[in-house]
Amino acid sequence: MSILNKLSITGRVKACFSSPKRESGLEKPECDRLVITFDGIEGDCHASRNRLSDSRMLNQYKRGTPVANSRQLSLVSLEELADIAKALDIPVLPPQWVGANLLISDIPDLTLLPPSTRMMFSSGATLIVDLENAPCRYPADIIEQHHPGHGLAFPKLAKHKRGLVVRVEREGMIAKGDEIVLFIPQQRIYSHS
Repeated sequence: MSILNKLSITGRVKACFSSPKRESGLEKPECDRLVITFDGIEGDCHASRNRLSDSRMLNQYKRGTPVANSRQLSLVSLEELADIAKALDIPVLPPQWVGANLLISDIPDLTLLPPSTRMMFSSGATLIVDLENAPCRYPADIIEQHHPGHGLAFPKLAKHKRGLVVRVEREGMIAKGDEIVLFIPQQRIYSHS
């Protein structure tokens, strides 16, 4: 018996982004498709099966500890970006400003998908949701450059809307226009947290 349930929701890829150079910052150029391997996006600066722990993991490890790379791709929602832009009182929040690899539409509350949800794309490429991508100051700095006086509120106003970080379960191609089928784990609340 499968523990993942297929949802009737079908999402769609609106845009793909990738950059080979980490030094170029969060903003990645748009591309037509991404080649997805077990290391992540072929040629992307975040592609690897492992990485060094950072400030997000200080409760678990010393900074710089080698860990599995559960942040191979960053996904954001067209609808959630529009909500954030409205809250920030700016006309639009481009996905490049928040470091996205994929812009997704038609999945309600994308950021709230539970960990271990599978996202299967048209080619069969499948990504596993790790966690919500918590808002931080780096996109705030970019927004502030373009809209002075509006960017600093980003971490607060983008909470539960900044998108997801995911890792690869099955290799394949992801392209603009692809459909996304969701397989979600059973939901239960852990009462001891």
